[in-house]
Amino acid sequence: MAIHAFNDRGFDALDPKWSGGRPPTIGKQIRERICLIARMSPADWGITAFTTWSLSTLSEHLVARGTVVAISRETVRRILRDGGVSWQTTTTWKPRPTRTSSPRCTASSTSTTTRPLTVG
Repeated sequence: MAIHAFNDRGFDALDPKWSGGRPPTIGKQIRERICLIARMSPADWGITAFTTWSLSTLSEHLVARGTVVAISRETVRRILRDGGVSWQTTTTWKPRPTRTSSPRCTASSTSTTTRPLTVG
């Protein structure tokens, strides 16, 4: 088949005509809307349980709102990256115990003697 194409078109037949793959299922306007929503606070949309968007929360919000029929977290991540929207993973914060309140620290500090610094 390649020989026939070469005979018909010459060297142009040797250059593969790659298509760009599957066309995006989410259009440019929807992508811009997703980036706009991601730049806003969840409180602006009546979601008071979160102060920032996570990928899961944003994708669930987009589906519940009817912006898209279905969307994965990875697709949301790619859209935000392409749109220049930065985000961080949400972390839970808990207070760190002080050194004096930890029973382990107080018990070991009284039983351990300090050794002099030796230079050798």
